[in-house]
Amino acid sequence: MTTGPAAGDALAEVLSAGGADLSSALERTEARLAEVAGGHGPELGRHALGTLAAGGKRLRPVLVFVCAPSGERAEDLVRAAAAVELLHMATLVHDDVLDRAPLRRGQATVFAAGGREAATATGDLLFSRAFGELTLAGEPEAVRALSSASSALARGELMQRADAWSEVVTPERYRERCELKTGALFDAACRLGALLGGAGEEAVTALSRFGSRIGLAFQIFDDVLDVSGPSERTGKPRGTDLLDGTITLPLILARGRDPELAGLDLRSVVTEAAQAEALSDRIALTGALGEAREIALGHVSEAKAAISDLELPDERRRALDRVADGVVERYA
Repeated sequence: MTTGPAAGDALAEVLSAGGADLSSALERTEARLAEVAGGHGPELGRHALGTLAAGGKRLRPVLVFVCAPSGERAEDLVRAAAAVELLHMATLVHDDVLDRAPLRRGQATVFAAGGREAATATGDLLFSRAFGELTLAGEPEAVRALSSASSALARGELMQRADAWSEVVTPERYRERCELKTGALFDAACRLGALLGGAGEEAVTALSRFGSRIGLAFQIFDDVLDVSGPSERTGKPRGTDLLDGTITLPLILARGRDPELAGLDLRSVVTEAAQAEALSDRIALTGALGEAREIALGHVSEAKAAISDLELPDERRRALDRVADGVVERYA
Protein backbone atom coordinates (compact mmCIF):
# COMPACT_ATOMS: atom_id res chain seq x y z
CA MET A 1 0.00 0.00 0.00
CA THR A 2 1.42 3.42 -0.97
CA THR A 3 0.47 6.49 1.04
CA GLY A 4 1.75 10.00 1.55
CA PRO A 5 3.59 10.78 4.80
CA ALA A 6 0.68 12.26 6.72
CA ALA A 7 -1.78 9.64 5.46
CA GLY A 8 0.69 6.87 6.25
CA ASP A 9 1.21 8.10 9.81
CA ALA A 10 -2.54 8.37 10.36
CA LEU A 11 -3.16 4.89 8.96
CA ALA A 12 -0.47 3.44 11.23
CA GLU A 13 -2.24 5.03 14.20
CA VAL A 14 -5.60 3.67 13.03
CA LEU A 15 -4.11 0.19 12.84
CA SER A 16 -2.61 0.64 16.29
CA ALA A 17 -5.92 1.85 17.70
CA GLY A 18 -7.80 -1.01 16.03
CA GLY A 19 -5.44 -3.67 17.36
CA ALA A 20 -4.10 -6.87 15.83
CA ASP A 21 -7.51 -7.93 14.52
CA LEU A 22 -7.73 -4.86 12.26
CA SER A 23 -4.23 -5.36 10.88
CA SER A 24 -4.97 -9.00 10.18
CA ALA A 25 -8.27 -8.17 8.50
CA LEU A 26 -6.58 -5.65 6.19
CA GLU A 27 -3.88 -8.16 5.28
CA ARG A 28 -6.56 -10.69 4.33
CA THR A 29 -8.37 -8.02 2.32
CA GLU A 30 -5.18 -7.15 0.44
CA ALA A 31 -4.62 -10.81 -0.37
CA ARG A 32 -8.22 -11.15 -1.56
CA LEU A 33 -7.88 -8.07 -3.77
CA ALA A 34 -4.78 -9.54 -5.40
CA GLU A 35 -6.53 -12.87 -5.94
CA VAL A 36 -9.54 -11.22 -7.58
CA ALA A 37 -7.47 -8.79 -9.68
CA GLY A 38 -5.20 -11.50 -11.04
CA GLY A 39 -7.77 -14.22 -11.57
CA HIS A 40 -9.24 -13.33 -14.96
CA GLY A 41 -6.59 -13.91 -17.59
CA PRO A 42 -3.13 -12.43 -18.12
CA GLU A 43 -4.14 -9.25 -20.00
CA LEU A 44 -6.86 -8.08 -17.62
CA GLY A 45 -4.85 -9.39 -14.70
CA ARG A 46 -1.82 -7.32 -15.63
CA HIS A 47 -3.79 -4.09 -15.71
CA ALA A 48 -5.94 -4.88 -12.67
CA LEU A 49 -2.92 -5.87 -10.59
CA GLY A 50 -1.14 -2.73 -11.77
CA THR A 51 -4.06 -0.65 -10.50
CA LEU A 52 -3.94 -2.50 -7.19
CA ALA A 53 -0.16 -2.09 -6.91
CA ALA A 54 -0.50 1.70 -7.37
CA GLY A 55 -1.63 1.61 -3.76
CA GLY A 56 -3.88 4.02 -1.96
CA LYS A 57 -4.88 4.61 1.61
CA ARG A 58 -7.43 1.78 1.75
CA LEU A 59 -9.58 4.05 3.92
CA ARG A 60 -12.80 2.47 2.69
CA PRO A 61 -11.80 -1.07 3.76
CA VAL A 62 -10.57 0.35 7.07
CA LEU A 63 -13.99 1.89 7.63
CA VAL A 64 -15.72 -1.43 6.99
CA PHE A 65 -13.77 -3.04 9.81
CA VAL A 66 -13.79 -0.23 12.37
CA CYS A 67 -17.56 0.17 11.97
CA ALA A 68 -18.20 -3.51 12.72
CA PRO A 69 -18.98 -3.99 16.44
CA SER A 70 -18.43 -7.73 16.09
CA GLY A 71 -15.91 -9.69 14.07
CA GLU A 72 -17.97 -12.88 14.12
CA ARG A 73 -18.58 -12.69 10.35
CA ALA A 74 -14.91 -12.09 9.67
CA GLU A 75 -14.85 -13.49 6.13
CA ASP A 76 -17.97 -11.59 5.13
CA LEU A 77 -16.36 -8.39 6.40
CA VAL A 78 -13.27 -9.13 4.31
CA ARG A 79 -15.51 -9.63 1.27
CA ALA A 80 -17.26 -6.32 1.97
CA ALA A 81 -13.95 -4.51 2.42
CA ALA A 82 -12.66 -5.95 -0.85
CA ALA A 83 -15.92 -5.02 -2.58
CA VAL A 84 -15.79 -1.33 -1.65
CA GLU A 85 -12.15 -1.08 -2.71
CA LEU A 86 -12.82 -2.87 -5.99
CA LEU A 87 -15.65 -0.46 -6.74
CA HIS A 88 -13.40 2.48 -5.85
CA MET A 89 -10.63 1.14 -8.10
CA ALA A 90 -13.12 0.67 -10.95
CA THR A 91 -14.22 4.29 -10.75
CA LEU A 92 -10.61 5.50 -10.82
CA VAL A 93 -9.83 3.47 -13.94
CA HIS A 94 -12.97 4.70 -15.71
CA ASP A 95 -12.31 8.30 -14.59
CA ASP A 96 -8.87 8.10 -16.15
CA VAL A 97 -10.45 7.04 -19.44
CA LEU A 98 -12.83 10.00 -19.37
CA ASP A 99 -10.04 12.41 -18.40
CA ARG A 100 -7.43 10.81 -20.68
CA ALA A 101 -5.20 10.92 -17.61
CA PRO A 102 -1.57 9.81 -18.01
CA LEU A 103 -0.81 9.47 -14.29
CA ARG A 104 -2.51 8.19 -11.17
CA ARG A 105 -0.63 8.26 -7.85
CA GLY A 106 2.55 8.94 -9.76
CA GLN A 107 2.23 5.88 -11.99
CA ALA A 108 1.03 5.41 -15.56
CA THR A 109 -2.72 4.82 -15.71
CA VAL A 110 -4.22 1.78 -17.42
CA PHE A 111 -5.44 4.19 -20.09
CA ALA A 112 -1.88 5.40 -20.71
CA ALA A 113 -0.34 1.92 -20.58
CA GLY A 114 -2.94 -0.09 -22.47
CA GLY A 115 -5.31 2.31 -24.18
CA ARG A 116 -9.01 3.05 -23.90
CA GLU A 117 -10.27 -0.48 -24.57
CA ALA A 118 -7.97 -2.09 -21.99
CA ALA A 119 -8.86 0.53 -19.39
CA THR A 120 -12.60 0.23 -20.02
CA ALA A 121 -12.44 -3.57 -19.76
CA THR A 122 -10.32 -3.40 -16.60
CA GLY A 123 -12.75 -1.00 -14.94
CA ASP A 124 -15.67 -3.21 -15.94
CA LEU A 125 -13.92 -6.25 -14.45
CA LEU A 126 -13.25 -4.52 -11.14
CA PHE A 127 -16.82 -3.21 -11.00
CA SER A 128 -18.38 -6.63 -11.63
CA ARG A 129 -16.09 -8.40 -9.19
CA ALA A 130 -17.05 -5.93 -6.44
CA PHE A 131 -20.62 -7.19 -6.55
CA GLY A 132 -19.46 -10.77 -7.04
CA GLU A 133 -17.54 -10.53 -3.77
CA LEU A 134 -20.37 -9.00 -1.81
CA THR A 135 -23.04 -11.46 -2.93
CA LEU A 136 -20.99 -14.22 -1.26
CA ALA A 137 -21.88 -12.66 2.09
CA GLY A 138 -25.52 -13.59 1.47
CA GLU A 139 -26.83 -10.27 2.82
CA PRO A 140 -29.31 -8.57 0.45
CA GLU A 141 -29.23 -5.29 2.42
CA ALA A 142 -25.45 -5.13 1.98
CA VAL A 143 -25.78 -5.56 -1.79
CA ARG A 144 -28.43 -2.84 -1.84
CA ALA A 145 -26.08 -0.51 0.03
CA LEU A 146 -23.28 -1.01 -2.50
CA SER A 147 -25.70 -0.75 -5.41
CA SER A 148 -27.01 2.55 -4.07
CA ALA A 149 -23.46 3.85 -3.75
CA SER A 150 -22.58 2.83 -7.30
CA SER A 151 -25.67 4.60 -8.64
CA ALA A 152 -24.72 7.71 -6.65
CA LEU A 153 -21.20 7.57 -8.10
CA ALA A 154 -22.60 7.53 -11.62
CA ARG A 155 -24.92 10.46 -10.90
CA GLY A 156 -22.06 12.43 -9.37
CA GLU A 157 -19.87 11.78 -12.39
CA LEU A 158 -22.61 12.99 -14.71
CA MET A 159 -22.98 16.16 -12.63
CA GLN A 160 -19.25 16.75 -12.79
CA ARG A 161 -19.25 16.35 -16.57
CA ALA A 162 -22.22 18.68 -16.90
CA ASP A 163 -20.43 21.28 -14.76
CA ALA A 164 -17.14 21.11 -16.72
CA TRP A 165 -15.78 24.61 -17.55
CA SER A 166 -18.91 26.21 -16.08
CA GLU A 167 -18.76 29.70 -14.58
CA VAL A 168 -21.92 29.30 -12.46
CA VAL A 169 -21.36 26.26 -10.22
CA THR A 170 -22.50 27.07 -6.67
CA PRO A 171 -21.04 25.73 -3.42
CA GLU A 172 -24.35 23.90 -2.87
CA ARG A 173 -24.14 22.08 -6.21
CA TYR A 174 -20.48 21.25 -5.57
CA ARG A 175 -21.42 19.75 -2.20
CA GLU A 176 -24.20 17.66 -3.75
CA ARG A 177 -21.80 16.39 -6.38
CA CYS A 178 -19.20 15.44 -3.75
CA GLU A 179 -21.80 13.69 -1.60
CA LEU A 180 -22.68 11.54 -4.61
CA LYS A 181 -19.23 11.01 -6.11
CA THR A 182 -17.23 10.52 -2.90
CA GLY A 183 -19.39 10.58 0.21
CA ALA A 184 -21.68 7.78 -0.97
CA LEU A 185 -18.94 5.13 -1.03
CA PHE A 186 -17.58 6.17 2.37
CA ASP A 187 -21.17 5.96 3.62
CA ALA A 188 -21.52 2.48 2.09
CA ALA A 189 -18.28 1.26 3.66
CA CYS A 190 -19.46 2.26 7.12
CA ARG A 191 -22.93 0.86 6.49
CA LEU A 192 -21.54 -2.49 5.31
CA GLY A 193 -19.34 -2.83 8.37
CA ALA A 194 -22.20 -1.96 10.71
CA LEU A 195 -24.68 -4.27 8.96
CA LEU A 196 -22.38 -7.29 8.72
CA GLY A 197 -20.98 -6.64 12.19
CA GLY A 198 -24.44 -6.85 13.72
CA ALA A 199 -24.92 -3.22 14.76
CA GLY A 200 -28.42 -2.04 15.51
CA GLU A 201 -30.40 0.28 13.27
CA GLU A 202 -29.44 3.40 15.24
CA ALA A 203 -25.74 2.57 14.97
CA VAL A 204 -26.02 1.81 11.24
CA THR A 205 -27.59 5.22 10.64
CA ALA A 206 -25.04 7.09 12.77
CA LEU A 207 -22.04 5.32 11.27
CA SER A 208 -23.37 5.88 7.76
CA ARG A 209 -23.59 9.61 8.45
CA PHE A 210 -20.06 9.51 9.86
CA GLY A 211 -18.86 7.99 6.58
CA SER A 212 -20.74 10.47 4.42
CA ARG A 213 -19.30 13.49 6.27
CA ILE A 214 -15.78 12.05 6.25
CA GLY A 215 -16.09 11.40 2.51
CA LEU A 216 -17.18 14.97 1.88
CA ALA A 217 -14.25 16.36 3.90
CA PHE A 218 -11.90 13.98 2.11
CA GLN A 219 -12.98 15.29 -1.29
CA ILE A 220 -12.65 18.94 -0.29
CA PHE A 221 -9.14 18.37 1.03
CA ASP A 222 -8.31 16.46 -2.16
CA ASP A 223 -9.45 19.45 -4.21
CA VAL A 224 -7.41 21.80 -2.03
CA LEU A 225 -4.35 19.61 -2.57
CA ASP A 226 -4.87 19.75 -6.33
CA VAL A 227 -4.38 23.51 -6.14
CA SER A 228 -1.70 23.60 -3.44
CA GLY A 229 0.32 20.49 -4.38
CA PRO A 230 3.14 19.63 -4.43
CA SER A 231 3.01 17.14 -7.29
CA GLU A 232 5.40 14.70 -5.61
CA ARG A 233 2.82 14.33 -2.87
CA THR A 234 -0.33 14.14 -4.99
CA GLY A 235 1.17 12.07 -7.82
CA LYS A 236 -0.13 14.46 -10.50
CA PRO A 237 0.68 17.96 -11.76
CA ARG A 238 -0.65 20.87 -9.71
CA GLY A 239 -3.88 22.26 -11.14
CA THR A 240 -4.91 19.09 -12.95
CA ASP A 241 -8.58 19.77 -12.15
CA LEU A 242 -8.28 23.18 -13.82
CA LEU A 243 -6.84 21.62 -16.95
CA ASP A 244 -9.73 19.14 -17.01
CA GLY A 245 -12.32 21.87 -16.52
CA THR A 246 -13.40 20.35 -13.21
CA ILE A 247 -14.94 23.06 -11.03
CA THR A 248 -13.97 22.53 -7.40
CA LEU A 249 -14.60 24.41 -4.16
CA PRO A 250 -11.31 26.38 -4.11
CA LEU A 251 -12.10 27.85 -7.53
CA ILE A 252 -15.74 28.52 -6.62
CA LEU A 253 -14.70 30.39 -3.46
CA ALA A 254 -11.88 32.22 -5.24
CA ARG A 255 -14.34 33.46 -7.88
CA GLY A 256 -16.38 35.02 -5.11
CA ARG A 257 -13.31 36.87 -3.84
CA ASP A 258 -11.73 37.91 -7.15
CA PRO A 259 -14.06 39.49 -9.76
CA GLU A 260 -11.60 38.82 -12.57
CA LEU A 261 -11.57 35.12 -11.75
CA ALA A 262 -15.38 35.12 -11.75
CA GLY A 263 -15.47 35.98 -15.44
CA LEU A 264 -12.50 33.87 -16.50
CA ASP A 265 -13.09 31.35 -19.30
CA LEU A 266 -11.04 28.34 -18.18
CA ARG A 267 -11.32 26.61 -21.53
CA SER A 268 -9.42 29.38 -23.29
CA VAL A 269 -7.07 30.42 -20.48
CA VAL A 270 -5.89 27.08 -19.06
CA THR A 271 -4.57 24.90 -21.87
CA GLU A 272 -1.23 23.69 -20.48
CA ALA A 273 0.37 22.77 -17.15
CA ALA A 274 2.21 26.06 -16.63
CA GLN A 275 -1.04 28.01 -16.97
CA ALA A 276 -2.77 25.66 -14.51
CA GLU A 277 -0.01 26.25 -11.97
CA ALA A 278 -0.21 30.01 -12.43
CA LEU A 279 -3.97 29.97 -11.91
CA SER A 280 -3.48 27.75 -8.85
CA ASP A 281 -1.21 30.42 -7.39
CA ARG A 282 -3.84 33.06 -8.09
CA ILE A 283 -6.55 31.00 -6.39
CA ALA A 284 -4.31 30.53 -3.34
CA LEU A 285 -3.70 34.28 -3.09
CA THR A 286 -7.43 34.92 -2.60
CA GLY A 287 -7.47 32.97 0.67
CA ALA A 288 -9.93 30.45 -0.77
CA LEU A 289 -7.83 27.46 0.30
CA GLY A 290 -8.11 28.42 3.96
CA GLU A 291 -11.85 28.89 3.65
CA ALA A 292 -12.23 25.51 1.92
CA ARG A 293 -10.17 23.89 4.65
CA GLU A 294 -12.45 25.36 7.35
CA ILE A 295 -15.50 23.99 5.54
CA ALA A 296 -13.88 20.56 5.40
CA LEU A 297 -13.05 20.74 9.11
CA GLY A 298 -16.71 21.49 9.76
CA HIS A 299 -17.68 18.24 8.03
CA VAL A 300 -15.12 16.34 10.13
CA SER A 301 -16.72 17.81 13.25
CA GLU A 302 -20.15 16.73 11.99
CA ALA A 303 -18.80 13.22 11.45
CA LYS A 304 -17.52 12.98 15.00
CA ALA A 305 -20.77 14.40 16.37
CA ALA A 306 -22.77 11.75 14.49
CA ILE A 307 -21.19 8.97 16.56
CA SER A 308 -20.68 10.82 19.83
CA ASP A 309 -23.63 9.12 21.56
CA LEU A 310 -22.95 5.61 20.25
CA GLU A 311 -21.73 2.95 22.63
CA LEU A 312 -18.55 1.74 20.93
CA PRO A 313 -15.61 -0.31 22.19
CA ASP A 314 -12.75 2.01 23.12
CA GLU A 315 -10.45 0.69 20.41
CA ARG A 316 -13.11 1.19 17.71
CA ARG A 317 -13.83 4.75 18.83
CA ARG A 318 -10.10 5.55 18.84
CA ALA A 319 -9.79 4.09 15.37
CA LEU A 320 -12.72 6.12 14.03
CA ASP A 321 -11.28 9.29 15.58
CA ARG A 322 -7.93 8.59 13.89
CA VAL A 323 -9.65 8.04 10.53
CA ALA A 324 -11.33 11.44 10.90
CA ASP A 325 -8.12 13.13 12.02
CA GLY A 326 -6.18 11.44 9.22
CA VAL A 327 -8.42 13.07 6.64
CA VAL A 328 -7.45 16.45 8.11
CA GLU A 329 -3.76 15.56 8.19
CA ARG A 330 -3.74 14.93 4.45
CA TYR A 331 -3.65 18.70 4.12
CA ALA A 332 -0.79 19.23 6.57
